Amino acid sequence: MSRISAPSTFDQPEQQQSRSVTAPRQHSAQYIKRGTPQFIRVTLALFSAGLATFALLYCVQPILPLLSQEFGVSPAASSLSLSVSTALLALGLLITGPLSDAIGRKSVMVTALMLASVCTLLSATMASWHGILLMRALTGLALSGVAAVGMTYLSEEIHPSFIAFSMGLYISGNSIGGMSGRLLSGVIADFFSWRVAIATIGCFALASALMFWKILPPSRHFRPSSLRPRSLLINFRLHWRDRGLPLLFAEGFLLMGSFVTLFNYIGYRLVSPPWSLNQAIVGLLSIVYLTGTWSSPKAGAMTTRYGRGTVVLFSTGVMLAGLLLTAFSSLWLILPGMMLFSAGFFAAHSVASGWIGPRARRAKGQASSLYLFSYYLGSSLAGTAGGLFWHNFGWPGITMFISALLVIALLIGLHLKKRAV
Repeated sequence: MSRISAPSTFDQPEQQQSRSVTAPRQHSAQYIKRGTPQFIRVTLALFSAGLATFALLYCVQPILPLLSQEFGVSPAASSLSLSVSTALLALGLLITGPLSDAIGRKSVMVTALMLASVCTLLSATMASWHGILLMRALTGLALSGVAAVGMTYLSEEIHPSFIAFSMGLYISGNSIGGMSGRLLSGVIADFFSWRVAIATIGCFALASALMFWKILPPSRHFRPSSLRPRSLLINFRLHWRDRGLPLLFAEGFLLMGSFVTLFNYIGYRLVSPPWSLNQAIVGLLSIVYLTGTWSSPKAGAMTTRYGRGTVVLFSTGVMLAGLLLTAFSSLWLILPGMMLFSAGFFAAHSVASGWIGPRARRAKGQASSLYLFSYYLGSSLAGTAGGLFWHNFGWPGITMFISALLVIALLIGLHLKKRAV
């Protein structure tokens, strides 16, 4: 008789998996539930933190053509003002995630958001291109203290029944932040200057940081862990030996790489003939991010009915469909394509990032950091590599490049859905 081994958690049906992972927590009445005043405070605080984080990170994206003109740099070089931020953010996540596991969630997030706001204000005063890149790098490094820790805080403090929903709301704050940063910087730069635009967003983020500090409830379920290198290495190896986490890390890399590449270079396309749109109009196109505020919580709710793997696959397919619409020359097709692409991205990212907390057996802050390290590494590498495709092949090259990333993401999504990993 053959020996039958017990299935791993990742191999169980997703609804059963969710119950088995979270069952011990459901007996505690101290977890924050939907509809309570604490849930509202947490939602508002992390919504504002996500909004400020992504406004600071992506405010330079619609003004990349202006930076190219003022400092005499190529589109690929101009994109470094975003890529250097996401690269340092990715590296910082390897430090701030474990740091939050040791000293606490709220203190790390508050300090990080304030430092990022100050660095953004300083970047508006820089007279040299290298000075701007330095401030953007420091901004990204500081924001690493918000990105992973926010997800970990939710996974620890929110009742298991509402984690997917609250994670969706948090991601929707990210989408509004990305839209606001792009929209404000594009419009203000068109009427005043890019320096005024960046300074305005820095002030807005500083105000958000102060509100976040005041209203976020302190952690109740945080248990400090050791910062000893040996403990960090053990947890690191545990995460990478897991049968599901490395696939989720790869999914984050591909999804974010696709998303940033499209929005990095769509502005260059639309300010050129035959469209010749002005900077304000290009900034206004960031309203497509509003689709993410709907799709993120919607995707979180759909996972309880269809399972995480199915929702990730469907959302990635929506991204691919939206990308193909942008290949046409009519603005009446390009804009809906951008909307579909954005909605699919935020839905897929919401589900994938919400999968990390239940999947990680220990050191959840470090696991979230590794996911977001891969996520922002995709932003940096693919976002900059996309400049080569734009320079050599124009928008058809961008379309082919992103399509390849999304096809790989679909294949990984199939593995996640089947759990044959």
